Amino acid sequence: MACKWITQETFDAVVQENVVEFDMEPEEALNEAIQQFESQGVDLTNIIKEVRKKNDDSGAAPGHDILQTLDSLRQAVDSGSTSSFSEILIQFGDQCKQGMGHRYLAGQKFAYPVVLEAWKLSEDDREALLNVLYAMSSLTDGQPDLFEGVGQELLIRNLENFSHDAEVTLMAIRLTRHTCLKHEQNRQDLVKVGILRHLTEAISNHGADPDVVREACSALRIMTFDDDIRVPFGHAHDHAKMIVLENGGLKLLIEAAKAFTDNTGVLSELCATVSRLCVRNEFCQDVVDLGGLNFMVALLADCIDHQVISRHYPL
Repeated sequence: MACKWITQETFDAVVQENVVEFDMEPEEALNEAIQQFESQGVDLTNIIKEVRKKNDDSGAAPGHDILQTLDSLRQAVDSGSTSSFSEILIQFGDQCKQGMGHRYLAGQKFAYPVVLEAWKLSEDDREALLNVLYAMSSLTDGQPDLFEGVGQELLIRNLENFSHDAEVTLMAIRLTRHTCLKHEQNRQDLVKVGILRHLTEAISNHGADPDVVREACSALRIMTFDDDIRVPFGHAHDHAKMIVLENGGLKLLIEAAKAFTDNTGVLSELCATVSRLCVRNEFCQDVVDLGGLNFMVALLADCIDHQVISRHYPL
């Protein structure tokens, strides 16, 4: 059966009706609205399921917190000063991370062009840039359709200009991951402008930073996914070949793994990525020739009790 959808405004109106017309307590009104819609087959995934707080002065229920933050951000961005909106970006990003409903509502209220404008203004201000990348990655998590050409250009430029800055690189790669998961067009567009080189260079430049290596491995794997149901044929296989043949991905990952023999979290990401890249027999042979087989066998013996590594054993 097809899912039914409602707007945030409809949901909020029903909650308020339960409070005003049926004299329910706020939490009771909220739970009643949730049960009512779910019994009708309505999908509430993209709905903020909370009671809006009343305004102390007027008693009226204002918009949700994230919309108030968005309004503040919009006004600050219009001023053109990074100092006026840098901190607001953190608050907005934190609110986006509260749930899909918050991100969806912000996206519906045109948050993307606001954050994008802040991004354009922040390229020469490292602190503001970190905050805008955090806000953008939080907003696009689960909403890759929001991302477009200008954002792609800014992302690549940031990776180029801050290639030796671990924090900026980490946030830019996280944004890459969020915008490419389940979105074949974004993957293809970013591959065309060199994202694979930047992802592999991030591991090369920051091979001692576990967070960067883990994030870059995850992003590389996503480039080899075929998970966008809207696209009949993806480029997953081609992207895997490009990572190996044009960017030396296998050698890079095997060498990187040797620096994290005591970090099961990073090793799991590295093994999973090597596994995704072994799409040809000759690539498997390359792993052997690079000493990867011996390393993986020793790793498997040492980590046999760690399911997170054992399940990603690539050969």
